[in-house]
Amino acid sequence: MAVKIRLKRMGQKKAPFYRVIVADSRSPRDGKFIAEIGTYDPTQEPSAFNVDEEAAKKWLADGAQPTETINRLFKKAGIVK
Repeated sequence: MAVKIRLKRMGQKKAPFYRVIVADSRSPRDGKFIAEIGTYDPTQEPSAFNVDEEAAKKWLADGAQPTETINRLFKKAGIVK
């Protein structure tokens, strides 16, 4: 089972809000997930990114693959190099 760390879209039309989740790569974007480890709100100025660093590092150590967007956000937050 390939596990990914990715964004789950929430919020209203034209007002996106995302939850950072750990999910099986085969599940749909807004479908079943394993764990929720944070949030991302791009509509705030500056963008609000809150994540449980310990959980993120644990999942990365266990082999979860972050998506490109999550990888960029993790680098910005200093979670990965």
